[in-house]
Amino acid sequence: MIDRYAREEMKNIWELNSKFQYYLDVELAVCKAYNHLGQIPDDALLDINKKAAFSVDRIDEIEKEVHHDVIAFLTNVNENVGENSRYIHMGLTSSDVIDTALAIQMQKAGKIIMKDIDNLLETLKEKAKEHKNTICIGRSHGVHAEPMTFGVKLCGWIDLFERNQRNFEKALNEANVGQISGPVGTYSNVSPEIEQLACQYLGLKPAKFSTQVIARDIHAQYMQALALIASVIEQVAVELRHLQRTEVLEAEEGFSKGQKGSSAMPHKKNPISAENLSGLARVVRSNSFAAMENIPLWHERDISHSSVERIILPDSTILIDYMLTRLDKTIKNLVVHEDNMLKNTNLFGGIVFSQKVLLKLCSKGLLREDAYKLVQRNALDAFNNHGSFFDNLLSDKDVLKTLSIVEIKECFNIDDYLKNINYIYKKFNL
Repeated sequence: MIDRYAREEMKNIWELNSKFQYYLDVELAVCKAYNHLGQIPDDALLDINKKAAFSVDRIDEIEKEVHHDVIAFLTNVNENVGENSRYIHMGLTSSDVIDTALAIQMQKAGKIIMKDIDNLLETLKEKAKEHKNTICIGRSHGVHAEPMTFGVKLCGWIDLFERNQRNFEKALNEANVGQISGPVGTYSNVSPEIEQLACQYLGLKPAKFSTQVIARDIHAQYMQALALIASVIEQVAVELRHLQRTEVLEAEEGFSKGQKGSSAMPHKKNPISAENLSGLARVVRSNSFAAMENIPLWHERDISHSSVERIILPDSTILIDYMLTRLDKTIKNLVVHEDNMLKNTNLFGGIVFSQKVLLKLCSKGLLREDAYKLVQRNALDAFNNHGSFFDNLLSDKDVLKTLSIVEIKECFNIDDYLKNINYIYKKFNL
């Protein structure tokens, strides 16, 4: 477990003490189900609920001898319960406890992640409102394309996280299943009614089918959803890293008092949060591949998946919790350089208005190919010679044969690029 990145609420879900408590919760839910069906006396259930307890140290001690963590756990619980321990684990197999307890852990971790996304979306929406009309340049292939607003860029990020929240919620619902079906999943010594009741008590649904373990494509789907969240976090992080480049400098991470960017160069302010997020996304994606490898198991059950899941599920949920929280903080503290955004938009005398000029020439009767050549000639001259596209047009006789100076100026009206911003914002109820 990557403790360095773990917030207490998430970390506690995956601690050994918590894991064994979830094991105990499952065992007690099964006992309650047996009692409901009249197969465990009331006084025995009261005694079990009162005395059932465990010690991680004692479990470790027993496991050194038996080499089986569930047996060690049960042995320790039985030591504390005494005579009525005969009712604990009746008809069950280890995976009934392990997989059902794991489902509880995944649900609890998932609820934290869902809340994290809610918080990030709220922050993004506030920033989008703030920068609805903040002019910036849109880029394709990393090259200036046409003007847009920074708020529209933020709407794109909102769309990413809303969609991936829905995707994760679906995976979370699929994983909300437990099993109490006994060896090879045939209910040979435990009835389906016990499974239904126990899962109900635990807030889970009975798995439609279990082969002594819950099918691992369910866990892989959960991990794939986490990997997608990591990937869209990186998409935002990569954008922020680009925007903070010195020659761009349209936005940068907040730089706190006393912070230092380099041991050698005192002038440095680096996008460390965004870079950190890019790196961690690689870890979560790699973990999702391991989850895919866990799907094919031998026959009805083996434990090749178990050691993997003890790493990838805690680490990935902890990392996604950390990454979403860190991105939220980064967006909140983001420094937006509106002046540089406008300056970059107007580089080379407004070559990014080239399509407006092209369309205007076509509207006046020029063939598109001829109009394209005229516009490209003036735009590339401005770009290659650090000149002005606007000035080039005003001095181009071929252009002036078709367009007046007033018509050329009209092509450089940036308000034309903002006329449908409200349409975009309405899609996000902003």
